Amino acid sequence: MDWSWLLLLACPLMMLPMMFMMKGGHGSHSETDHSEHQKVSNELNELKEQNNLLREQLQQLKNKE
Repeated sequence: MDWSWLLLLACPLMMLPMMFMMKGGHGSHSETDHSEHQKVSNELNELKEQNNLLREQLQQLKNKE
């Protein structure tokens, strides 16, 4: 009996459960990704403020010399 046709069906049949699992995983990660993005954005804004403050202090020190 020739079972080579079974190999041809294995790939498409395995793709169905894989696609289903991938689709289900994206929904739960999107909320986490959004909150993580917000957290990183907040940290970036804080660092920008600190950078501006340090630049002002450096400029003041240069002006004193």
